[in-house]
Amino acid sequence: MDDYQKIVSKVIQWYRANARDLPWRRSKNPYYIWLSEIMLQQTRVEAVKPYFERFIQACPNIEALACADEETLLKLWEGLGYYSRVRNLQKAATTVVQEYGGNLPPDYHALRKLKGIGPYTAGAVASIAFSLPYAAVDGNVLRVMSRLTADSRDITLASTKTAWEEDLVLMMPKGEEGTFTQAFMELGATVCLPNGMPKCQVCPIREECQAYRKDAVLQYPIKSPKKQRTKEYLSVFFLAEGKKIALCKRGEKGLLGGLWELPNCTQEQALPAALRDWGIVCGEIRDMKTQKHIFTHIEWHINCYFVHVKQNENKGFLWLDKETVEKEFALPSAFKKTWLEGCNILEE
Repeated sequence: MDDYQKIVSKVIQWYRANARDLPWRRSKNPYYIWLSEIMLQQTRVEAVKPYFERFIQACPNIEALACADEETLLKLWEGLGYYSRVRNLQKAATTVVQEYGGNLPPDYHALRKLKGIGPYTAGAVASIAFSLPYAAVDGNVLRVMSRLTADSRDITLASTKTAWEEDLVLMMPKGEEGTFTQAFMELGATVCLPNGMPKCQVCPIREECQAYRKDAVLQYPIKSPKKQRTKEYLSVFFLAEGKKIALCKRGEKGLLGGLWELPNCTQEQALPAALRDWGIVCGEIRDMKTQKHIFTHIEWHINCYFVHVKQNENKGFLWLDKETVEKEFALPSAFKKTWLEGCNILEE
């Protein structure tokens, strides 16, 4: 472990000199740390910054988050995707208010019991906010450690992640658990990069890095191939009756569950039949740009249509003006480009 102590010292020293100024790092507020870690899942840091600032303005503490209207939260989250994350945030916040007086518990196992908090997030909050010896092992950390040790284990396996969690806890210097966690995350995010050549020339531990010594940095980490995404084919409609536009709500279960969307159907359904089923008599159907939207495991291929509604007997859709939708309703990214194109056509 003596070699590791030297490595840890170098990484922490590098971090103190090079850490990015991020809004959630300006205090050790556990709520800010928790919120930022949830927002940062599968989202770039630069994209998260304005979302984080807006969110804490609207919900400055856990009590405010617990009491917030769901539509308000979804609107604050609009564009980040994975809307179940913000719903789980609110469920966890409610538990924290009811059981812990509105303060996150300084206990890893208690954090793990909160809705939406897995081992990584619990480790990040425990170490950064409370200086507890728990590791937060994300893709950045796995990449750094895999290259550092030329580790040939598959990082997509839970067993590999668990093994590194255990090793990293042993490496943590007492009293600097949070700095340690953030330092290795930062090194992976800004120097030991994925998808291309890492910045080895500025890495503080390149001399100790086994992959660098072997001139094999691009061979690590080892990852099994991703499964192919399932392809789904949809027809999406921008239905306009005068200046009113149709929205409908998805079922509570499944992809984008419970969120607002533009009316749609499978491409197997004939367009006139789909419109008739909705109680819509159309005056004109205009083709719009086709779209493709990629989720984690599913790929949507979308034909898009602008429909001037001539007669409307629909009772299930919500018909709203553009300004109301954009101010009050969260529309998933999968429908955003079609929405924007439809609004432009509406204003012609």
